[in-house]
Amino acid sequence: MSKSFTATDLEAYLDEALPAARMAEVEQALRDDRELAAQLTTINARRDAGVHSLGEIWRRHRLSCPSRERLGSYLLRVLDQDEAGYIQFHLEVTGCRICLANFEDLKSRQTDEPATVDSRRKKYFQSSAGHLRRR
Repeated sequence: MSKSFTATDLEAYLDEALPAARMAEVEQALRDDRELAAQLTTINARRDAGVHSLGEIWRRHRLSCPSRERLGSYLLRVLDQDEAGYIQFHLEVTGCRICLANFEDLKSRQTDEPATVDSRRKKYFQSSAGHLRRR
């Protein structure tokens, strides 16, 4: 196997859990290195057979990812220092693409113009018409 990629890197590649630049590096290496491609095939076959490590389960089910609600609280700076530090590490150092996408979406919604927010609110109400019970 290529010295620059570990089995953990390949597992994360299969889960699309690497930062985009690292994903591209793995992809290019897989094209150029038959041994690395064979290693990936072996890992994938082991997964298909149902053999999983605790780390694989943890990554696949994103057990370390904060919820969207916690990301929103982080954005509003209402979390205690320890939790805020963890989320900052998760976003900036780990580079979790799913959490980064959620965080960027929350940030963009925070800066939406009032007219955009009103329009979105109106669409929600219109789409739920007939689903709400009258009292």
